[in-house]
Formats: sequence, C-alpha cells, structure tokens
Amino acid sequence: MPDIPWSTPTQAAPDAEVYVMASRFETATLAGAVRFFLKTPGIVLQIRKAPGAHGVALRARVLRRTFLTLSAWEDRDALYRFARSEPHRSSSRKAAAFMKESAFTFWTVRPDELPIGWEEAECRLAEQKAAS
Repeated sequence: MPDIPWSTPTQAAPDAEVYVMASRFETATLAGAVRFFLKTPGIVLQIRKAPGAHGVALRARVLRRTFLTLSAWEDRDALYRFARSEPHRSSSRKAAAFMKESAFTFWTVRPDELPIGWEEAECRLAEQKAAS
C-alpha cells in the first residue's frame, strides 16, 4: 500500500521549535484496517488545512493492519486543537472500537530537521514502547 508522502502545509519560522508527533496504530481485524484506511485521506486533508500544521505523512500497511503517522506542529496546543476538531475527533473515537494497539511519541526539532524520516519515527515509537 503506498505511503502518503510528507507535505508541508505551512513553513515554520527558521528560528522556531517544531512539535512533532509520531503514532502507530494496529487494528484488531483487517476490516478495521480497511475502515481506518478509508478515513485517512480526509484526516490528512484536515491536517493540511489546520492552523499551525507544518507537516504530515502516513505509512499505511493495510494487510498488516498497521498505520504510522507523522505530523509537525507550531506547538503542542496546535496539535491538540486539531485533535479536538472534526472530523478527527469523531473518527478517532469510532476507530477506538476496532483498535488493537496504539502508541504516540512527541519531541521537538528545528525547522531545518523537517521532514522527519520513518526510521526516526519508528525508533522513537520503539523507545516509547520499551519505556512503558
């Protein structure tokens, strides 16, 4: 399944600190993975229009029932405003019913470190899992 490559809705100021989030979702069933996947284009579009969004990418492995997301934000508040807005809010609540596991990790970078690579995201998610 193809990835949705990194896109940059708005450039961060050169001297800014960018708030990054990586997430990993695993659905309990293949049907759940298909449902999750069908919602992703709308959520990615929502991020691209969200105030304070500096980047977004998705890695979808539908047959493995696994999805990775990467997003970069002006600050933590911009990310949380997005998470509480529609359609993300209701989509995430519905997805919880067919989710087997989810993980999130957060860190900050300089704007010149964007885009974040999948290898770094997966490493940070693995570190987060090992620490919990």
